[in-house]
Amino acid sequence: MNQILVSEKLYITPELKRKKRMYKIDFFISIFLVCILFSYYIYAEYDKNKNEAISQEILSNLTFEDNVADDTTIKFSNNSIVVILNTEDPCEVVYSKPVEEQNEEDNIEWLQTASGTKYYALATINIPSINCTYPILNETSEELLKIAPCKFWGAEPNEVGNFCIVGHNYRSDKFFSHVPELGIGEKIEITNLKRETLTYSIYDKYIVEPDDVSCTTQRTNGAKEITIITCTNDSKQRVIVKAREVQ
Repeated sequence: MNQILVSEKLYITPELKRKKRMYKIDFFISIFLVCILFSYYIYAEYDKNKNEAISQEILSNLTFEDNVADDTTIKFSNNSIVVILNTEDPCEVVYSKPVEEQNEEDNIEWLQTASGTKYYALATINIPSINCTYPILNETSEELLKIAPCKFWGAEPNEVGNFCIVGHNYRSDKFFSHVPELGIGEKIEITNLKRETLTYSIYDKYIVEPDDVSCTTQRTNGAKEITIITCTNDSKQRVIVKAREVQ
């Protein structure tokens, strides 16, 4: 006896066509968004590496001059004053203008970004336990924070008061990413423009909200202190590390 197999006929309705079309659109949008996010990640990593290279270039060319009248001059290896960060090759440092053509305001040798922002390195910071060594720039801005840690507030480096330093936490090996791991008693070294290197010992570490700036107080009872400020790993709060000069 023959057996007749009957299959159910599938009808393509307008509603089903619409859903299929929407699925395709959603799929291509998802692929597009993934590509955008991946491109953004690649660019962000490139930008971080570029600025790390710039910071280390500044550090490697920075030497401190002896026997100057006010001990506040930074010298570069080729006796130039202004450094322009070339955007076409961000890791290349282009030195321009001889010393005699520069404005000698405060005997500071100024640096300049490609966008025209002028700044200088007023000290260096070294945290041996986390292999963190960077120049410290003279003021804080979004542009300068991408280059190196910056002075946020307070006294001058290695002077009486509270020298406050802010830097990015990139959750990597760059800048202040490992600062949240520091512990009480660990050492931090600051070298100022007078070639004075002081060692500071961490005596406190805590977390605050972004708008809490109480850590910048200058009430140090005549002591020399530093405060390091960076983000928590989720960027929602701030890690505060306080250290006092080792006598």
